[in-house]
Formats: sequence, structure tokens, C-alpha cells
Amino acid sequence: MIDCQLYLISPLDVAGAFSERLERALAAGPVAAFQFRVKGVDEHEAARLAAPLQEICAARDCAFIVNDSVSLARRLKADGVHLGQDDGDVREAREALGREAQIGVTCHASRHLAMEAGEAGADYVAFGSFFPSGTKDSEHRPQDRPGPEILAWWQRLFEIPCVAIGGITPANCAPLVSAGADFLAVSGAIWADDEAEAVASFHRAIAAGGPP
Repeated sequence: MIDCQLYLISPLDVAGAFSERLERALAAGPVAAFQFRVKGVDEHEAARLAAPLQEICAARDCAFIVNDSVSLARRLKADGVHLGQDDGDVREAREALGREAQIGVTCHASRHLAMEAGEAGADYVAFGSFFPSGTKDSEHRPQDRPGPEILAWWQRLFEIPCVAIGGITPANCAPLVSAGADFLAVSGAIWADDEAEAVASFHRAIAAGGPP
């Protein structure tokens, strides 16, 4: 059985017709979570942009996760928040958002950061960037990128889910699925073209890429 699931990350521009694109993506196959990731707007504008997307996710039983901002997540009563290494403390986020909130942490290629996040009470840890990404600048030189083995190591030792992120496409995801990624976090590969076909392609790749 393959338990790997899709975790979509929004493009930076979610105005205009993006809500229709999100509906098409979620209708194309199961998506576990959607991360709302916008930059350069104040919280009021972010909340306005988020509202229709949050409704779409709720209708499809897709978790709505806010990137970076605990205060926005709390304002929206979002399902959770995703924290970068400079975005706050897991324990403080838990206190602000409550026991039911899903709190994820970016851990790059660091086993140490992932263990710290787990000990602090994170609900998932995210490793990456596994491949070059056009969506987000990576802090890793190519020789410092994590490999699939970090996912296999995590799965052997810990029960907290792990997310693979960074430049993932249907064509390159098989080793990550096979290594034990619980979620594939994807953005550019979804929104760069036909989002419905991209979601369907990922599901086909996941089904084909798991352990024998």
C-alpha cells in the first residue's frame, strides 16, 4: 500500500481566476492539504484572498495551511501553519492555534532540525529542496541537497509524517515515494500548466513509484 499524498502549495499570485484553478485541481484527485503562500501583502489583504480558497478546500476535505504567519492562521481559523526556520517557535504556535492545528516545519537537509521540530511538537517535518525549484530560492548548493535516504531514515525512526519539497514533478518523484515520503509538496509542477492534468499525473506517478 502506498500512503504518499499530495500537498499543494499556492503560487504567489492567487487573485483573479485562481480560485477556479484550485477547484479544478482538487476535483482531479485527492489532495491532502493546500498551503496558502503569498508574499508582500498585509494581513487584511491576505485574509481577503484566502477566504474563497479556504471555502474550496473545506468543501473538498483538504486541509488549509497558512505559510509563515501564525497570526493569519489564527485569524482565518485555518487548519494549520507551516513554519520556516525563521518564522517562529512550534510551542508558541501551538499555544496560539490550539491542539488540533497542524504545525509543520521546514527542516531543509538537517536531521538535527527535524528532530528538534519533532521534540517541540510539530505535526510534520519538511525536507528539501530535493531538486532545483523555480518557485522558491533554495538555500542548498546542489551538493548539499538532501537525497531520498533522509526520508527513509526518518521513517525508520519516527512516527511523525515527513514531507518532501522542492522541484518535485511526476517524472522525478518515484525515488521520494519509494523512500517513504508521506507527502509530496508541489507548486510549480501543478500551476505552470494544466493543474487538473498535473494532479492526475502525480497520482499516476505515486501509484507507480512506491515500494514493490
